[in-house]
Amino acid sequence: MEQQQRSAWERQLLIRDKNRPTVHDYIPRIFTDFYEMHGDRGYGDDGALIGGIGRLDGLPVTILAQVKGRNLQENKKSNFAMPHPEGYRKALRLAHQAEKFHRPVICLIDTPGAFCGVEAEERGQGEAIARNMMEFMMLKTPIISVVLGEAGSGGALALGVCDELAMLENALYSVISPRGCASILWKDASREQDACEVLQITAEDMLRFGVAEAIIPEPFGGAQEDIDKISENLKEYLVKTTTEKLQKDLDVLQKERYTKFRKIGVFQEQ
Repeated sequence: MEQQQRSAWERQLLIRDKNRPTVHDYIPRIFTDFYEMHGDRGYGDDGALIGGIGRLDGLPVTILAQVKGRNLQENKKSNFAMPHPEGYRKALRLAHQAEKFHRPVICLIDTPGAFCGVEAEERGQGEAIARNMMEFMMLKTPIISVVLGEAGSGGALALGVCDELAMLENALYSVISPRGCASILWKDASREQDACEVLQITAEDMLRFGVAEAIIPEPFGGAQEDIDKISENLKEYLVKTTTEKLQKDLDVLQKERYTKFRKIGVFQEQ
């Protein structure tokens, strides 16, 4: 399928459409026998990030997914897809469990960013994200991450340390939200569209920078146009990639993961 030439701003409008599929649409279509597990064994459960065990084409895997809602009630339940520290600690707990049984970890990323409220900071938001990044780097099992829509800042990075990262065609991966960037750079949040274009945050940009390894095509009207087709594309990619990664020696897998992140970084001096 030929990729559409949409601007970053047009893609942002598309991925924020209330009809865009969420993990609640993808998980039942891609995985079987999904069993959700709750809590970080320290503070509580976080509705912004769900985790559990399922089967991918018969293969047992651990699924970690950030939850967006389609209406106000669903968004309140999932804190508008902005995880608290206990969400990231739950993800790390389940990742270590997956490591113990050598199950691949599948991360589905879709968040504007981690929750930045006072209570989240009091419970160690920054430390929770940093620990996930550190421990995922050396996790002794394959990790595959997919950006479904938004991937904002550290909130996405906590699940973005992986062996291979794929992005849906219209997904965006950004160090900061365009609105936040405009507020800082130009002291004018209304220039969100300008920031969207200069940040270079599209799937094609991420592929060019070496942040992502694959782009999963979407129908012309976006993933919301044909949920079954996009789920089929996602499943095909995940089956192929997990099979390849499971065939690698663990030492080789860890070394390649480390090398992947060491080589990321493009800058220009004026």
